Amino acid sequence: MTSTESTLSSSTADADGRATPAGDRRRWFALAIVMTAAFMDLVDVTIVNIAIPSIQRDEGASFSQIQWITAGYALAFAAGLITGGRLGDIHGRKRLFLIGVGGFTLASALCGFAANPDMLVASRILQGAMAAMMVPQVLSIVHATFPAKERGKVFGLFGAVVGLGAVSGPLLGALLTEWNLFGLEWRPIFLINLPVGVGALLLGRRYIKESKAPRALRLDLVGVALVTLGLLMLLYPLTRGRELGWPLWGFASMAGALLVFAALVAYEKRKAALDGSPLVELSLFRVKSFAAGIAVQTVFGVGLGVFFLVWTLYMQVGLGWSALRAGLTGVPFSLAVSTAAGMSVQKLVPRFGRKVLQAGALVMAAGVLLYIAEAHRYGSSIAAWQMALPLVVMGAGMGLIVAPLTDAVLSEVPREHSGSASGLISTVQQMGNALGLGLVSVVFFGEIGDRLTPAQTGPAFVRAFQHALGWVAAVMAVIFLLMFALPKRPAQHVEGADTEAEPAAAEERDRVLVP
Repeated sequence: MTSTESTLSSSTADADGRATPAGDRRRWFALAIVMTAAFMDLVDVTIVNIAIPSIQRDEGASFSQIQWITAGYALAFAAGLITGGRLGDIHGRKRLFLIGVGGFTLASALCGFAANPDMLVASRILQGAMAAMMVPQVLSIVHATFPAKERGKVFGLFGAVVGLGAVSGPLLGALLTEWNLFGLEWRPIFLINLPVGVGALLLGRRYIKESKAPRALRLDLVGVALVTLGLLMLLYPLTRGRELGWPLWGFASMAGALLVFAALVAYEKRKAALDGSPLVELSLFRVKSFAAGIAVQTVFGVGLGVFFLVWTLYMQVGLGWSALRAGLTGVPFSLAVSTAAGMSVQKLVPRFGRKVLQAGALVMAAGVLLYIAEAHRYGSSIAAWQMALPLVVMGAGMGLIVAPLTDAVLSEVPREHSGSASGLISTVQQMGNALGLGLVSVVFFGEIGDRLTPAQTGPAFVRAFQHALGWVAAVMAVIFLLMFALPKRPAQHVEGADTEAEPAAAEERDRVLVP
């Protein structure tokens, strides 16, 4: 590999080392590749839930094994995200992205051809670990490939991908399971990743430019151990708590996780002073936009974690709808998220800044309250079309938040730490989701009796759904208040910002490697 000092904002270099202008269309191919990989991961997180009944019938899996098919992925994913981001900074973001895509594709094949539930659980854990290598590089590659003036448009596209992935997973899972392709039952939900992964691997080698931190960094193994231990101590009890009856050791483990995180902070401060290679770059939290954005991301993850699970249970168990009908009901939500995400970053944020995100929180809260009213009015006889209006309002609110929030969090982060920052963003999202899933047992299942007759099930789930959505609305109000800590405008949207100064600064920050 030959190395050349360059800047991705002013110029890139082709395979022969010749300079090419910033308008080079190859970087848009690179964007399409990493966005496809991000979409594949987002879909994979949600696609499995729809197919759980089919997996249970076909494989004879126990409840505990079913739990671990979903939880194993989430735990491995959350525990490895920060490490995956830092490895990209050290060894190259393209290299780690391709390793992650290749490993994710292999793990998907192992899932699809699993001979028994235990093999499926192990393959899902491997899949989560590979996703932890792949996902942090997506935002890092975007951050290193596009100049500040273009990142708004790019993050708008990213928000659209997030919106599509959030709802496409259940719909795609429902279709693949119902079609029973080649008599494979649930297996195509994993095997569909193979052509996508192979294509991303081959095209990524050609179109993605390598980038890494400009100075030599070393992997902080003690930091890796502390992060992994702390996250497992926090997330494992949340994931298994309801199934195990919320044992005392679970609460002790979650309390102990706080001590582990405190030890991590102390160690990382010392590590930064000794050799400047901490796993978690604590200096990032001195960047106001990053620190505030991380808080918002965490709380937002809690709200989404609660909503998507209780929404699925409400439709499929409470209303007795098929997986396909439930999946199709989410289409208006997905379209609204995608449309609003594109508009927010490209048209609204440059004019109104932070107010767009706050408006998104209020709009989403309004959609939640409207959904509560509709569920109360129509009860168990509610139709899919009667859910369309609240879902569109909620989706529009989410779209106004998700794309510009990512933009705001990363806008002032130095490029040499973009991998670490991206890993932290994804990690707190997963932590927030896990906390939300833990709260479901309280705000949803806590409202449902232990022994329900078939006639009682529907009304009980409708009431529990309304109660849980009340908590989601409260979360949106908290997010609205937290957003006052965000900068009024992301750095690249400040009027009169010196966009011409970025190439010189970027040349000192980034090293671009040409294969």
